[in-house]
Amino acid sequence: MKNSLNREVPFNPYQGIRTLEPRTFEVTKNVISGNKYRESLAELIKELNIKDGDALSFHHHLRNGDYVLNMVMEEVAKLGVKNLKVIASSLFAIHKPLVELFESGIVTEVYAAYMTGPVAKAISEGQLKGMCMLHSHGYRATMIQTGEVTVDFAFIASPACSMSGNVSGSEGPSNCGVLGYAIADAQYAKKVIAVTDYIVEPKDVEIKAEWVDYVVKVDKIGDPKGIVSGTTQITRDPVGLKIAKMTLELMKGSGLLKDGFSFQTGAGGISLAVAKDVFEYCKKEQVKGSFASGGTTSYLVNMLEAGIFEFIYDVQCFELDAVASISRNKNHKKMSAAQYADIYNPDNIVNRLDFVILGATEMDTDFNVNVTTGTDGVIMGGSGGHSDTAAGAKMAIIVSKLVSSRISVLTDKVTTITTTGETVDALVTDRGIAIHPRHQALIDHLKATTKLPIVDIHDLYQMALKLTGIPERVEHEQRVVALSQYRDGTLLDCVYQIKPE
Repeated sequence: MKNSLNREVPFNPYQGIRTLEPRTFEVTKNVISGNKYRESLAELIKELNIKDGDALSFHHHLRNGDYVLNMVMEEVAKLGVKNLKVIASSLFAIHKPLVELFESGIVTEVYAAYMTGPVAKAISEGQLKGMCMLHSHGYRATMIQTGEVTVDFAFIASPACSMSGNVSGSEGPSNCGVLGYAIADAQYAKKVIAVTDYIVEPKDVEIKAEWVDYVVKVDKIGDPKGIVSGTTQITRDPVGLKIAKMTLELMKGSGLLKDGFSFQTGAGGISLAVAKDVFEYCKKEQVKGSFASGGTTSYLVNMLEAGIFEFIYDVQCFELDAVASISRNKNHKKMSAAQYADIYNPDNIVNRLDFVILGATEMDTDFNVNVTTGTDGVIMGGSGGHSDTAAGAKMAIIVSKLVSSRISVLTDKVTTITTTGETVDALVTDRGIAIHPRHQALIDHLKATTKLPIVDIHDLYQMALKLTGIPERVEHEQRVVALSQYRDGTLLDCVYQIKPE
């Protein structure tokens, strides 16, 4: 099976097959009486009977404004339990209190699609006694739904929740827009706890009451201002703007930028500049796309409201404008992580993408991409949706300056493989565009019909070496502290403990 760029698309004979069904709703004394509601998180944690080795899950729609993970783990730490697994869709600087639980042995395993800040640094230094698994957003849903990972207790930050457990992400003072990464947890965890600061009967229910075992009210589940974490501002750097314009020309030259096209972009400065240029091109040429997807920014919302796209399919919001859009735009659709990128879902959204615009910390001459670690080996990110969208989209384009702060994006071997080169189609830099050699027909076409600077990736690498010299390899310890896992569960690479400074 091949897509329109003549790229081989892996066929999975098990598409659509589940090894587990969602849990059946247990009829308990609490259910019969309707007594799910608790007023004290501390008392509920004692009631849950959490044991050594249990797995506790959390999601990150409040991003660096999330309070739920910390407040839950503070109470769990008082129980005297050990060797817990934390299955968090992503971890941010705000989750620093986890580090103390690593040191004490209360938490010994971590699963996440992305991490940054003190937790990532502590794991890189070897403070976690067990293993850290770094996977994609799509695979998080897959591994929970197939039973590869069992969640004992799912704690779901719930911006709006009824006494019976109906949950929405798009109402209340801690409105985060959408709860896409929490859906698998709600459906498959042994026990589900909705943690809320706003009791109401939601208008737009994402998590059904029958999936929820307990509802607990706290003063505040988080600060929505923390949703706007990381880079969500368009670049003003002339070099970055040049890369964006070259990317638009590449998209036009591919033949895929036409009525009905679909599109996803990250929240980096250059990626957002590409979104802006695509917006302006579509307005001028009256091109109408089908949908935009992924983590949503105001740039995608503007394109929806201008009629450039018919729909946005949203798994999480990156900006407060995107949060507000869900309430006012009927075609801004919520989706679960499984709808977004589960490989066993044959109609997942990433498989319907024409373009995805992605960044890179490093990329090698085999087109492998690293967005997990820095060149120093310290964890500073993770796949998130990177490998999911690169595999699914017809054209996966990496955008980056060739050299920044005397460090080249190109290397002979990436520090950590996050996304495999066989799923990456092009690298656009200020010094030239490298197309994967499997697309020779596209290369010939672009050279004949455009003025784009198409160069061999090895030549681009040599340009970088002339500017930076050959960088020294950072030495590391022999202990493996984390594993980089592909979207189908394959182990791609190891992350090694860094040497002390």
